[in-house]
Formats: sequence, structure tokens, C-alpha cells
Amino acid sequence: MTERLQKILSARGVASRRTAEKMIEEGRVTVNGQVALLGQTADPARDQILLDGKPLPVGSEYVYILLHKPRGYVTTLSDEKGRKTAAELVADCGVRVYPVGRLDMDSEGLLLFTNDGEFANKLMHPKHEVEKTYLAWMEGFSEDNLARLKKPIELDGYRIRPPKVRMIKPGLLEITIHEGRNRQVRRMCQTAGMHVTRLKRIQEGKLSLGELPLGKWRYLTEEEVNNL
Repeated sequence: MTERLQKILSARGVASRRTAEKMIEEGRVTVNGQVALLGQTADPARDQILLDGKPLPVGSEYVYILLHKPRGYVTTLSDEKGRKTAAELVADCGVRVYPVGRLDMDSEGLLLFTNDGEFANKLMHPKHEVEKTYLAWMEGFSEDNLARLKKPIELDGYRIRPPKVRMIKPGLLEITIHEGRNRQVRRMCQTAGMHVTRLKRIQEGKLSLGELPLGKWRYLTEEEVNNL
């Protein structure tokens, strides 16, 4: 089937469509030995498409994306209130993907998207206990409140396992949780007498947000998917 080159590159996991367009403009893409032009179409099954002289990776039906979600975006595909959605930030990936879990509108950081439903269900299922780590800035910090946070807390009639807590400095904590209840970190801190003013998820399992710029996304590597 004939498609635009930028869509083909995106579907093969090479880059986002916007980045693929830049690659084409820079003359890095060839079709059947000829330098490609922006807007050109090709058939991956019939044409030889090369990037920097190398064949494109074999396509996959599944896509796995890591987004650095900014604050002010809701984790839904659409919003009846007209608010900005995190899905808008990954819309140029070339396929329809869905968020894996939630990250509330006032929070930022690591958010996964995929079109692999089995992968998403396994990652979100409580029995797998995928740890999630956050940076939490807060008001009302004290050593006593910190001690309360490290103890078991009950939310919604459920006894939450004590989180792993590391103080980076007074008022800034690194918190790792095992469950994924609604607004869990904020509610745990509130129960302990503190108010979270900023919350950033920096790690999920072995997957780290790293230096990915705010509002940008990237594809997961095969190794990262396997680790998750």
C-alpha cells in the first residue's frame, strides 16, 4: 500500500512524523536509490526505502511510547470540558495509542502510551506491583510528618503498603509506591499532614524519564519493553 514517507518512517519506529519530515528535507531518505522529497509516497512492500543508507527496521503492529507529560493536561483521549489532553502530544506517532494508567492533570512526568492492550493490562494489574517513583514538593513538611508518611496508611478502606521515601532536602521527597490508586501520593501526603504543591513521576519499574524534554515523547526500546 502506498503511503507518505513520513508516515512509513513513523510506523517503523524511526521517529515522529515531524522528525521524519526533517529527515526527508535533509536528504537522509532515499527511495529506490533516489533522494526522497517531502510529500513523496512509497510502498514499503515494493520499494527500497533507506535512511542514512540503511534499511528501515521491520514494522511492528504494536507501538510503545514514553511521554514527558506537562501539568495542565488530562490523561484521556478526549475531554468533554475542552481541556488539553496528553493524547494530543503523541498524536503525530502515526497510530492510535492509549494511555497506560493515569497521571492527574496537576501532575507531570513519565506517562506511557501503547496500542498493545495486553501489555497495558499486565502493567496496570495490581498483582504485578510495578513500582512508580515520584518527586514531590510539599508544604507542611516536618520530621514528624515524614515519619507518618513512612507508616502504613488506609485509603478507601484499603491498607496501603508503606512507601519508600528518600528526603532530597526538606520539602522535597522522592517517593516510591507499589499500588496505583487515584491521586495516591497526594492523598498519602495529605493524610500525613503535608500538602503536595508539585508532583513529577520519574520512574516506572526500570523505566526512567531521564532527560526527555517536557512535552516530548520517544519510542521505547525493545529492551525497555521487555524489562517492563
